[in-house]
Amino acid sequence: MIDLVGKIGSMALIDSPHHSIDYNKFAGLSRQLRPGMIWVSSGATEIGRLDYLHRNGCELEGNPDEVKMDYASQGQAILMQTYRNFIDARYSVRQVLVEHGHFNDAAKRENIRQMLMRAPSQNAVPIINYNDAVSCEENRKMEILKLQREKGNAVELVDNDETAAQIACLVNAKTLLIFSTLSGIYSDINNPSSLISEISAPTVYEALEKIEKVKGLCKGASRAGANGAKAKLEYIKPCVAAGVKVIIASAEHSIEEILAGKAPCTRIFTR
Repeated sequence: MIDLVGKIGSMALIDSPHHSIDYNKFAGLSRQLRPGMIWVSSGATEIGRLDYLHRNGCELEGNPDEVKMDYASQGQAILMQTYRNFIDARYSVRQVLVEHGHFNDAAKRENIRQMLMRAPSQNAVPIINYNDAVSCEENRKMEILKLQREKGNAVELVDNDETAAQIACLVNAKTLLIFSTLSGIYSDINNPSSLISEISAPTVYEALEKIEKVKGLCKGASRAGANGAKAKLEYIKPCVAAGVKVIIASAEHSIEEILAGKAPCTRIFTR
């Protein structure tokens, strides 16, 4: 059984003032991970960029897609090495790189599901990320468009919030925890006291209706390049429909504090 699928974004793992990895954050987070959990981690591209900058004294120039691929390739090794350094040595750590094609193909989805479901009994913690190192944006958009025309919809996975939500549905996780730079969903992003602590209803239909209403209150994103709260709420709809409890909370708090209700957050579920 998978107790928790969690996701953390790039900026929560970076010490921005010093342009380096936040090792304290990595250590604190990694020590909480255990078998029965699946962790979706962004960070490879930004970590690769910082590593290249430190080693060469400059950033890469050229085609943005190629630069992103090169940074991601360099950063993946460091990302996994850092998790391995801090996760309890008794547990295996397994890297899983996914692409949109894996989740739009029933056989590939099932292969991934079975591998993830084996992990708890094998004392392993899977660390998942989108495979930016081999994914060309132009090709991906063309493939997604083709799938949408053929099937009516398609999973993109480019945003790791979506990846985490799809994984949580795939393994029927008990809880999906999405770490954010904020403490959850706010009715007014400029008012810290407007945190919405719960979005719930007796039925799936009513819960999805409430999510739609809250989406209408969400404006902008916490940083440039982020998709924001509105996108998070859209991505987690299939989880709520499948009975997965969703929590959106700040990465400043521990997993244990959040699950125990000791930290501010937004909980989304069908009662």
